[in-house]
Amino acid sequence: MYLPSFSFIGILVSHLTTMLLDIQNLHISAPDKEIVHGVSLQIKPGEIHAIMGPNGSGKSTLSATLMGHPKYKATEGTVQFDGKDLMKMDPSQRAVAGLFLAFQYPKEIPGVNMVSFLRASYNAINKGRDKDFKALPLYNFKKLLQEKMELVGLSKAFMTRNTNEGFSGGEKKKAEVLQMALLEPRLAILDETDSGLDIDALRTICGAIEAVRKADQSLLMVTHYERMLKYLKPDYIHIMMDGKIVMSGGKELAAKLEEEGYDYVRKLLSEKNPLKVLK
Repeated sequence: MYLPSFSFIGILVSHLTTMLLDIQNLHISAPDKEIVHGVSLQIKPGEIHAIMGPNGSGKSTLSATLMGHPKYKATEGTVQFDGKDLMKMDPSQRAVAGLFLAFQYPKEIPGVNMVSFLRASYNAINKGRDKDFKALPLYNFKKLLQEKMELVGLSKAFMTRNTNEGFSGGEKKKAEVLQMALLEPRLAILDETDSGLDIDALRTICGAIEAVRKADQSLLMVTHYERMLKYLKPDYIHIMMDGKIVMSGGKELAAKLEEEGYDYVRKLLSEKNPLKVLK
């Protein structure tokens, strides 16, 4: 009888215990049609992954589904987050577990002060993670908030404003990064964070993300363009087209796309080349 070697067992155990997000053969449907067709993706703690692809390829659908958007339904496949079935959790449970989604278009919440909104979120998430957690009094929370705002590059005047009300595009993205800094997720999904930003604003936002990100925090970036990847350098890049991940590779893959566009991928598909990881 064959017995696996201890080294093999060690590698297997390491794989199982270090995988933060493990998506296997995920199919996602909206009410009338299937949008994502069998996506598999694995992310370990501290890794940065980027999903690139043309409009309509299913990137944002995947992001929203991972966070529990009720519009989308996982009809097949599995999603494990830190060894637990993510699809059995409601959105608040996913946030407590350490999942965070930065929206492409953050919504305004008129009449709700930003400090009140962030404090409520901070206390709720931490209470969910630790039943003995004591809600921070307003004074203490404001002190913590100011520390995080300095990292993100927001002025004290920000504390007097309502949530995303009258914010510029850059300010809305900074507010999302501020939430990430406060809530300290294990995996932050950045859904087209570069959308609508000029090059200077993008550099500032990426600098803020780097400033607040901890070494063991993972990022999943969703983007159309290479420019964001120049500042937040991914470990892996995945190309998504027609609801599937069709190619994965390193930073050279993004450079190739910038040079030749998605026609480069379509050409490989039409030639029926084996789409393998580029190294």
